[in-house]
Amino acid sequence: MIARRKLKPLYSASAGLAVKPLREESELLLWLPGGKESNSGISKLNGGFSDSAFADNKQKPIHRWAPWIAGFSSEFVRDVLDRFLPHRKRAVVLDPFCGVGTTLVEALRSGHDAIGFEINPYAALAARAKCEAAEISAVQFEEYIRRFGDHMKKAPRSATTAKPPIHFKSRIPFFGRNTERKALSALDFINSINCEPIQDLFSLAFGSVIVSLSNYSYEPSLSSRPAVGKPTQEDAPVAEALTAKLLAMKADIALLCEELGSVSKRPSGKVIDDNFLNAVQHLDASSIDLLITSPPYLNNYHYVRNTRPQLFWLGFIDTPRQLRRLELENFGKYWQTVRDQDSVALDFEHGQLGSLLDKLKGINTDRGVYGGAGWANYAASYFNDTNRFCNVASQVLKPGAHAVVVVGNSILQGIEFPIDNILSELAARHGLTTTDIHIVRQKRVGASIVASSVRRGTKTTTKLYESAVILRRG
Repeated sequence: MIARRKLKPLYSASAGLAVKPLREESELLLWLPGGKESNSGISKLNGGFSDSAFADNKQKPIHRWAPWIAGFSSEFVRDVLDRFLPHRKRAVVLDPFCGVGTTLVEALRSGHDAIGFEINPYAALAARAKCEAAEISAVQFEEYIRRFGDHMKKAPRSATTAKPPIHFKSRIPFFGRNTERKALSALDFINSINCEPIQDLFSLAFGSVIVSLSNYSYEPSLSSRPAVGKPTQEDAPVAEALTAKLLAMKADIALLCEELGSVSKRPSGKVIDDNFLNAVQHLDASSIDLLITSPPYLNNYHYVRNTRPQLFWLGFIDTPRQLRRLELENFGKYWQTVRDQDSVALDFEHGQLGSLLDKLKGINTDRGVYGGAGWANYAASYFNDTNRFCNVASQVLKPGAHAVVVVGNSILQGIEFPIDNILSELAARHGLTTTDIHIVRQKRVGASIVASSVRRGTKTTTKLYESAVILRRG
């Protein structure tokens, strides 16, 4: 197996895509604690926030290092920081599901200390590398890039010590024969780097390009090139692709260092390798000034499996059992991990949500776990974790501090679950007041998720949407 430093399993920061037209105010407030009388100030507008979608990050310095299937836009995070930390010289910003580190980067750029939790080791690598970037020696990094080029020129004539991951299975060979030899040679060089932050940058560069060099493709999730009408690749330009990525990183680091050059004491960024639901073991009570995050959505998007190539080829996991552990620790679980269990009950009382789950259980009963019963287990597991998230968030936030939580509704077997409203009510049970709910995206997306053969129930005209729930600790 590849000789690479491993991360402990961390906590998932990714969020699925979702958007929807505004509902009537009466429907929105029905779910909020106290009803319309006590929540008449809650807004349905976007509140001046930028679109939260990650897509624009793909072209921006630092953020472009690791494309992610979902997450925040840097503009959205900056809007939140400007709104809730105006004129603050120094604060502590937390992202409980930090993904590839967009929140952490923007907090650092704004002069704030940043803390993130992340379960996916590859995403955590990206977040950590970005936090380390401003401390990298540009001269040393450039020298390693030069050495890498020299090493790869010798690759066709030299044997490799790195080996393909034994337990990484794919329907067709992941790499073409010539590509695999070059990839292994690149890993030989990466494993020889004795400066950990620079090794992180090289590892991240490798992880960010390997799918494009392989016989697989993200269209929109991981699938073979033939499945999306593209030919396989027997050979691909590994050295060229990696060098281009590394040079882009070098340029971005120079910009970041210039931006932070006037700061007398540079802010710190930290990625904690544990589940956020264990945050009280790592953070002091009432220590966080602002929480910005987007938990995984109730859409069953499989973030762990989508990064299997990076997890195996970078040596973060060796066996399917380790992959399974990440799946089981994911926020909200995955449908595949809970569908076969006995009926999963809510850990709390909630009449309206309980009624929705009972209705879901009664749909497509002839399909066993593929019907409503399996999906009800998944939904109940998700809301149990949501309730635990609210409890932990209330403990680590300072009195008067805000949390901005971006969530999307979901449609299971034709039944809509308004996650924003349910989150708002659960938060209230833990001392967090909802000050606003802003619909930040209201375009129709995600039809393939809603209408898939696995999750389809009765036909619905409901659309997907995405909103920012603004919470405040009393």
